[in-house]
Amino acid sequence: MQHATGLRPPSRLLVSDADHNRLTGLARASLDRVPETAEELLSEMDRAVITAAASMPANVVRMGSTVTIRGDGGERITLVYPGEADIAENRISVLTPMGTALIGATIGQTVRWSSRGGRELSLIVEAIDTFASGRERS
Repeated sequence: MQHATGLRPPSRLLVSDADHNRLTGLARASLDRVPETAEELLSEMDRAVITAAASMPANVVRMGSTVTIRGDGGERITLVYPGEADIAENRISVLTPMGTALIGATIGQTVRWSSRGGRELSLIVEAIDTFASGRERS
């Protein structure tokens, strides 16, 4: 089942080698618990272009990125692994439809996904902060 329906070019999803390995393992381990999201994450990893973490452009969402979004109030969210997620702190798990749709997104991109209830949602990535590369703004 397809959740992330972002406007990404179909062949252009950039993911670091470290994120790719860990996310692929996470998705495989989660197939029984959250099959739709795990399958979507595996699909995204299958089509990803993998690069060394040190070579990742600053304008690409990766694990640990804090993303300023335009949508529901222009809030800032951080993309994390499931064990680090805390909705009260705006820490969104990559193993949610929104989190899966965000991985590899770039500044200015509109990201779309379906909620687990089937509602179509979207946001626009306005800025990305990464611990390794500093702040990027559009």
